[in-house]
Amino acid sequence: MKVFTDFPSSRPVTPLLDQIDQPADLRSLSSQELLILADELRAYLLYSVNQSGGHFGAGLGVVELTLALHHTLNTPEDRLLWDVGHQAYPHKILTGRRDQLPTIRQEGGLAAFPTREESHYDTFGVGHSSTSISAALGMALAARRAGKRRRVAAVIGDGALTAGMAFEALNHAGHEDADLMVILNDNDMSISENVGGLSRYFTNLIASRTYTSLREESKKVLMHLPEPARQLARRAEEHVKGMVTPGTLFEELGFNYIGPVDGHDLPKLMQVLDTIKDLSGPQFLHVITRKGRGFAPAEAAPIKYHAISKLETTPKTAPVSNGVKYSNVFGQWICDMAEQDERLMGITPAMREGSDLVRFSERFPERYFDVAIAEQHAVTLAAGMACEGAKPVVAIYSTFLQRAYDQLIHDVALQGLDVLFAIDRAGLVGEDGPTHAGSFDLSFLRCIPNMLIMAPKDENETRQMLSTGYLHDGPAAVRYPRGNGPGSTVTDTLTGLPIGRSETLRKGKKIALLAFGSMVTPAAIVAESLDATLVNMRFIKPLDTERLAELAVSHDCFITVEENAIAGGAGAGVTEWLQQEGLLIPTLNIGLPDQFLEHASASRQLAAAELDSPGIERQIARWLDKLPRT
Repeated sequence: MKVFTDFPSSRPVTPLLDQIDQPADLRSLSSQELLILADELRAYLLYSVNQSGGHFGAGLGVVELTLALHHTLNTPEDRLLWDVGHQAYPHKILTGRRDQLPTIRQEGGLAAFPTREESHYDTFGVGHSSTSISAALGMALAARRAGKRRRVAAVIGDGALTAGMAFEALNHAGHEDADLMVILNDNDMSISENVGGLSRYFTNLIASRTYTSLREESKKVLMHLPEPARQLARRAEEHVKGMVTPGTLFEELGFNYIGPVDGHDLPKLMQVLDTIKDLSGPQFLHVITRKGRGFAPAEAAPIKYHAISKLETTPKTAPVSNGVKYSNVFGQWICDMAEQDERLMGITPAMREGSDLVRFSERFPERYFDVAIAEQHAVTLAAGMACEGAKPVVAIYSTFLQRAYDQLIHDVALQGLDVLFAIDRAGLVGEDGPTHAGSFDLSFLRCIPNMLIMAPKDENETRQMLSTGYLHDGPAAVRYPRGNGPGSTVTDTLTGLPIGRSETLRKGKKIALLAFGSMVTPAAIVAESLDATLVNMRFIKPLDTERLAELAVSHDCFITVEENAIAGGAGAGVTEWLQQEGLLIPTLNIGLPDQFLEHASASRQLAAAELDSPGIERQIARWLDKLPRT
């Protein structure tokens, strides 16, 4: 296998890869040609992702596995599912999208993750982790009902396997005895001595046709023995396998465990897959890979090379924000508050780097808890801490908080527990697309009793609101966007804001422009153009109803603007309150349209949603034209 030390400066020469337009083309290649193809595929992946930016390390680690799966399975008739999708770039290259890969995550280009609309080889749309086994089991059961002998394989990473949903699916699959293959892509451990010679021997044995044939024949013989004898034989097999493999758990769940197998040994992978593909019942193949395999810098720093930015080939012409990242504001705040209050506990579901908790984890390791990809557990863990007088802060992306909604309601809000949710990536997120957009948090949070909900207009207000939520006695949420703020000066104080009080930024006439969070900056330009009053609402719950009542008397209409779904959002809260109070003032709610916005740059997404300044002004103009003339 060729090891690269730098990105190719130009498109590499890939004569074999250029002949692969669909997986069927792989099946005519010799073993030696497939090894050459693996090097070409890795070289092209390095080149194309450097052009486009995107998820990187995981794809390099599954080059051989991807080739082996598409060579062995009859895709797309056989179903192949990729968990999360970070590792699916080689899959996209081999399934007719090779020349499009440099467009990945760009407007009009390939999606960052597998999506059914993009290719019939993408059998299930993903973005959130730990869904593959459930979906694959559903496909296997549907095929069984239809009388189809179809293979279904789910590739899941060791990180994704930490989620409860994955184990729920494993438990169900064993009960159903479905024809399902689960491939664990384990890229967080090396093939060391404890899985060395004896383990390799045993893996070769249990993956051989002789062993599987004997195993199946033994089952038939055991069927005629008394139940105590059958149980004794099963236990003997499990204990023997358990001595040399980590698969006892999966055997107990009803799977035939095979592994660990070197995920970069292409001939061995194909041999093992060819053996188990025709076995009936649930199969579990444990594959060891290395994240960033074949690119020396990524192998040395897999976290750094999880994803890379797009190579800049032309000078930037768009203005760059002078502000710091919102996540960095949070990262500094939590360290400062932890220094002041020893009760603070920091919790993240596998988003230490993204949520900027690295400094906190190093300075306060005894108060830092990474629960892996387990959002439900993260929230209820915080609830348990709060019951005992701790002050937990849950750092979580908006899109991932959706996965813990029951716990948010039942375990935190219902009990009125003192938990602060620092909600990152609220609103549109650009190239990662609709699976990662935080489009709904204001809607699903606002309807929950006991919640304090805030959205900051800039970096300094983010720090103030985090302090406000932390000092508040009860559940609180601060939602802030991805990327940099507008450039406000961040003070080092840890004081809160008056709860439920807005801020008037501009006094105008007739139109009251009520802006929430990230929309304050573009709304300020619109307010100047229309000579409108501009209010930074700050609080979604509770609303500043005193200010609203004053504005309703002195203005002709209200315009609310938010980077959230209109249905049930902050503007809907304003409208509901006006109706309850009998204040009949024309009101327009502006927010994200009732659709999933496809991947593009964040600025292009905002423009498409008409949530940039020109778009907001156009929406207002169209609405004003509909109002009766007075």
